[in-house]
Amino acid sequence: MRDIVILGSTGSIGVQALEIVEANPTLFRVLALTSTGKNPSTIIEQARKFDVSVIGVILNADLIRQALPHVTVIDGPQASTEIAAITCDVVLNAITGSIGLAPTLSALQGGNRVALANKESLVAGGELVMKLAKPDQLIPVDSEHSAIWQSLMAGKKEEVSRLILTASGGPFRDREDLSLVTVEDALAHPTWSMGPVVTINSATLVNKGLEIIEAHYLFDLPYSKIDAVIHPQSVIHSMVEYIDGSTIAQASPPNMKGPIAYAINWPNRVAKATVPIDWNTKHEWNFSPIDVARFPAISLARSCGDAGGSMPAIFNAANESFVEAFLGRKIVFTSIIEGVEKVLHKLTGNTSDIRDISDVSAIEQNARVMSDSIIKEMVV
Repeated sequence: MRDIVILGSTGSIGVQALEIVEANPTLFRVLALTSTGKNPSTIIEQARKFDVSVIGVILNADLIRQALPHVTVIDGPQASTEIAAITCDVVLNAITGSIGLAPTLSALQGGNRVALANKESLVAGGELVMKLAKPDQLIPVDSEHSAIWQSLMAGKKEEVSRLILTASGGPFRDREDLSLVTVEDALAHPTWSMGPVVTINSATLVNKGLEIIEAHYLFDLPYSKIDAVIHPQSVIHSMVEYIDGSTIAQASPPNMKGPIAYAINWPNRVAKATVPIDWNTKHEWNFSPIDVARFPAISLARSCGDAGGSMPAIFNAANESFVEAFLGRKIVFTSIIEGVEKVLHKLTGNTSDIRDISDVSAIEQNARVMSDSIIKEMVV
């Protein structure tokens, strides 16, 4: 039986992970959960259901303590970082945003295996994370990186020609005019059910840009060998092309339970983690290049990755600020990438090496201050 700690248990990935645990009680035991605490009833219910002994929250700690007197409740912004160090078999980091970096580093330093769903850990602090991670200590949860992880088992690293990430294209893949996009439009993803920030990132294709940077760190390949294509059906999760012309792809229905189960139980698979593809039914899978003129986030992310140093962290922090402003209806949809590009332009050349997490925090704070200034000029 594997002891698991789940960071971000009330979000989409965390909830699905707990469903896998519930379906496989002989495989997994949950030691600790964390969330923001914004919805205390949810984490209280989870703690009771899975007999959890430790909870970490930022908000509503006293309310949760009253409801769960026999549970240790750790509160404050460092709660997830502290809990990530609890000795266990695997820490699932399902936190959204760069606040997930410190818990990732904490889990790795504590010797825990990390099932990583927090892509921002690698975007903002890739060098720090990869210096700490021992072989097979960091297992990807994103469906694209899980697919590549699995497809790379078909050959040697030196035989890899390129990685090909697939993108659903979001809700606007066929929409030419993005100037009148509403928050409701952007949150209506045609394929995936995700949290609001990730859904908006999918609509702008920032998500794919972040995943390209993540793939660079996870698989130690140059950006010139990492591509992305539109695949609306989201059945092929990603591919690896080899030097002999072969392409190995991983296919499964568009849900996250397969990658989550594989990551928390690696190297073993979990029986019936997801429903397989029905090969007796007719399928149509389409692929097309990404229109980088309509979706410049891919090129921006790639240029930041190539520049290295502080630039990926600036890109990520600026995007988080502009997405928050869009969700708050302060700016229009097209202002998200326009604003990120302005921040990058103003801070270009800021490619100093990141020595520790305090450097990341300072860089992100600088980017957010700059973003807030630009947002004030854009307010609708």
